[in-house]
This record gives sequence, structure tokens and C-alpha cells, in this order.
Amino acid sequence: MKILLTGANGYIGMRLLPLLLEEGHEVICAVRDANRLSISSEMQTKIKIVIIDFLKPVKDDVLPKDLDAAYYLIHSMSSSTEDFDEKEQLAAQHFNEYLKPTACKQIIYVGGIANEKNLSKHLWSRKNVERILSKGNAKLTVLRAAIIVGSGSASFEIIRDLCEKLPIMITPKWVKTKCQPIAIRDVLTYLTRVLGNEKCYDDSFDIGGPDVLSYKQMMLEYSKFRKINLSIFTIPFLSPKLSSYWLYFVTSTSYKLALNLVDSMRIEVITKDKRLQEMLDVTPLSYVKAIELAFKKIKQNQVVSSWKDSMVSGRFRKDLKQYIEVPDHGCVSDKQKIKVDNPSLALENIWAIGGTRGWYYGDWLWKIRGYVDKLFGGVGLRRGRTHPTKIYEGDALDFWRVILADKENKRLLLFAEMLVPGEAWLEFKIDKENVLHQTATFRPKGLFGRIYWYSMLPFHFFIFGNMIKRIASYKEK
Repeated sequence: MKILLTGANGYIGMRLLPLLLEEGHEVICAVRDANRLSISSEMQTKIKIVIIDFLKPVKDDVLPKDLDAAYYLIHSMSSSTEDFDEKEQLAAQHFNEYLKPTACKQIIYVGGIANEKNLSKHLWSRKNVERILSKGNAKLTVLRAAIIVGSGSASFEIIRDLCEKLPIMITPKWVKTKCQPIAIRDVLTYLTRVLGNEKCYDDSFDIGGPDVLSYKQMMLEYSKFRKINLSIFTIPFLSPKLSSYWLYFVTSTSYKLALNLVDSMRIEVITKDKRLQEMLDVTPLSYVKAIELAFKKIKQNQVVSSWKDSMVSGRFRKDLKQYIEVPDHGCVSDKQKIKVDNPSLALENIWAIGGTRGWYYGDWLWKIRGYVDKLFGGVGLRRGRTHPTKIYEGDALDFWRVILADKENKRLLLFAEMLVPGEAWLEFKIDKENVLHQTATFRPKGLFGRIYWYSMLPFHFFIFGNMIKRIASYKEK
């Protein structure tokens, strides 16, 4: 089958893509930026990429006319606290227009469980998208899910952050709300098995795991699995806004995502039937089993995708390509270089920078900078990195975004997503003479930007000078 996959560089899309290819389908990936599709060069040869921004006016003749099916995996909840519903509505309308001239027979959409009368803005928007997609020419199949549990999923990473960092929690009353988590593995099973299944046309199905748990129970079950002593005390007067700040400061989530999540956590999300489970003969995994599988992936460094790599996890929204050429006009910079005896070792050290490896020198200073950034509404250091040694363009790397990751030409370029009065780049490159070049470039915005840079010079002197030396010679124990 010829399949359109939207949201191909998202958390679910990145995991669904290889499964569709394994089943022999021809896949067309719709992305806003081809550089953001974090897949191997081998996999890129097996797919077709089309550039579409579903929030912009529809362009003619972008998609092949002989499409058989399409996955709609687009949402905007993380990008805004106010108008994400309008963006989701517009994207769905444009999606219908793109599909109109094609022969697409089926649209598959992952929405949210919405069985309560009073829905949150997030759940209402997901249901509204269903309504819009149902007006298209193709038959619609909707899979409604609650919390998705898997390595790299937003829900799992938030629970993980909370339980690993806070042995004692003072929590708002929404932790008593019931939900029905589902393993990412089961979501992918449903997504592949409904494809082309006419019994699933023009219908919506609730999908969930076998356990109905409160958020408090989910955290306690996680802690029990991890052998962590956790005490949770609930108080009734934490407002949604205070709860959002609490999630934002303790976990790696963005404030926008935290606010929208808290708004939805007031609503019970429990499946109303098991029709699809019985129809497709699926035995869903328990919550604890889903956690166990997530940790296997983490320990084996096989986390395929993470919500943190989404562009909405940071403040960077523009096309990556325009930042590949680092400017020099109106900029200040710190340039370091050193001859390396083992360029292969130095290159591997560059590709392992950040995350658990750290920044090779003055990690405590980097952490302080991360805390300050988080305090003033930035991303901080908590995003880490998805894989300890692999980097793709568009990936989040602590409070940086990967602009270029060209291992063949030995060049890594990062753009700062921390809050700074200007724009900042950090570049590593090994030339043909085996000289490692490390360049920090800053384009200040106004007088305050220049004051910021020069006030940082004493720290830069120690950090950057020692960092390049450690990169050239560091050997993991």
C-alpha cells in the first residue's frame, strides 16, 4: 500500500515508520523540514519525503494521487496554551484539502479518550479534529488513547522525573484522577492492524491497557518497580497554574505542555468498550510491563524517539537550514583549537557531548546555567539527549538544538535554546590536519546582549579552554 505518514518525526510517527516499511508498504513522509527527520541514511532511501506545513495555505500537486491510506499524527498542544485548538482545527482542514484530489481510502487518527461530558480544551480539540477529518473523502478510523507509556513518551518521562527526583511529594488533587494507560507497543499494534481493515472504517475505538489507575497509583507503581521509597501527600488547594509550575520546574516538560496536561488531568480518561481489542485479538500489556519494556530500551540505548526532540520542547521555531551558516557580522566569538593525536576518539567524544556524558569541564557551572535558565522560563538542561552517541539534525541536546551533524566531514553545529539576549552557536570541527576547532559564536541583541557576553568571558575562559582539551583526550572508563 502507498501510505502518507504525517507527524513522521514525532514520538509515534518515528516508531511507526520502520514497522510500515517492514510490512512492505511504500511510505511518503510529510514533514515541515526534511532535516528534522531523524532517521538513518539507509532508511531515507526507502521513503519519499514531501515538505508540507499544514498550518500554511494548501499547495497543489504535492502528494501522489494514488495514495491508499494516511496516518494523521499531528497535534499542537505543546506549542501554545491559548490557540492550539485553532491550530489543530486549521491543520485538519488543510489535511482534508491535500487528500481531496487523491484516491486515499482511509485516514487513521490517534485522538484522546473523551467519554466525559465536561472535556478539557485538549480533549475537546482532539474530538473536534475527529469531526473535521470525518468530513473528508476517505473513511476515518479513530484510535482514542489516554496516557501512552514508553521510553521517550512525555507521560512516561514526566512520571520518571517526578519519582526519581522527589522522594516526598506534596501533590494537587488531580493525582487522584483515574486514567487507563496503554503501552506504546500496543498503540503501534493497533495502528498497523487497523490499516486497510474495512471493519474499522468510519468508526472510533477506545484503546487502553488492562489497568485503571490514578496518577498517584501510577507514580507509586513506578516507584515500586524502581525500588524507590516514595511518599505522596495530597492537598486540595493547588491551582492548575501552580500545578503547571510544579511540573515545569521538577520535570523536563515545557510550561506550555505542563499547563495543557494539568488541564486534561482533571478529566477521567477510561475506555468505554473493548471492541477493537477483541476484533483484532490484542492482549494489551499491563502498566508495570510497559514500564519494564521502557527501561529495557533505555538500558540498551534503543530509545527510538522522544517527545523532547520535538521543536515545541524548546523556543526554536524556525527553519534549521537558515542557521547552518554561522554569521560573523555583528558577532562576538570564542575560538579554540588544538592538535589531536587521535581524531577518531575526539570525534566520538564530540558526538557524545551533553546528556549523561556532560560537557567535559565545569559540569557544575553548566548545571547552574541550566537552573537559572529554567527559573526564568527556559528549557534548562533536563531534556538531555535521546541517544548517548547518535545525533541527528533537529535533535534536542540539553539546552541546545542540533543544527548540523555531519560525521563524515567531522562537523557538529549547535544552536542555543537557552534564554539569552541574542543568538548563540557552538561548533566543533576537525580539519584535514587533525586540528580540532571549537567556536562559540554570539550575536548580541542590543547593549544588554553585549553586557551579557562580556560578563560571561571569565567563565568562558575556563570552560571552553579546558573543554576542548578534554574532548581531544577523554577516554570513557
